[in-house]
Amino acid sequence: MGKAANTVQLQEGPDPAGAEQRAAPRFTLLIRAAKLVSAQGEFVCVIRDVSETGISVRLFHGLPGCQQFELHMPAGAVYLVNRVWHRDNEAGFAFDASVDVARLINESGEYPKRGLRLGLCFPLRVTTLAGSCEGVVENLSQQGARFECDALLAIDQSVRIELPDATGAMREVRAKVRWRRGKSYGVVFDDTFTLGDFARLAARLQAPALLEH
Repeated sequence: MGKAANTVQLQEGPDPAGAEQRAAPRFTLLIRAAKLVSAQGEFVCVIRDVSETGISVRLFHGLPGCQQFELHMPAGAVYLVNRVWHRDNEAGFAFDASVDVARLINESGEYPKRGLRLGLCFPLRVTTLAGSCEGVVENLSQQGARFECDALLAIDQSVRIELPDATGAMREVRAKVRWRRGKSYGVVFDDTFTLGDFARLAARLQAPALLEH
């Protein structure tokens, strides 16, 4: 785990050759994380360039075999996209309808900007000074998690959480409780996942065959 880069650079440039060519003006976005949602699950991607009609992304594993995906931006915007091409860990998609490129880039909308969060569900173990209990993760981000367990935890309480890592092995993560609602808790990790480790963990939990590509 480590700190993830959040720098975004925007450049206007020429269309790349081959399958990526578009009639609309193209722009390049570097290190803009988003998620692709398909019938196989939710997967992390990095947007490389975008136009009014299409987008290309880099993944940290193979692409699910679906034709249609939803592209979810961290601020809440959702775009329906269809796969056009795929090679190695890169893929190109066509938007189902023309998009406002400036809006997509700036993520302006009714939702505040927030970190990328995946709706992953898997078991975990929570340990405190009073003991340990089993729980279930409801969603996960690079910085923290929401889970449900029977233990009574206090706000700002330090806990240790046993989670799988990107290799499938179990590891202990230190975290602090930020909120609670009934049996549901939100925690912030002391050490965040890198974007790559976060992406590979998501693939391992949902479609491990994608890591073989």
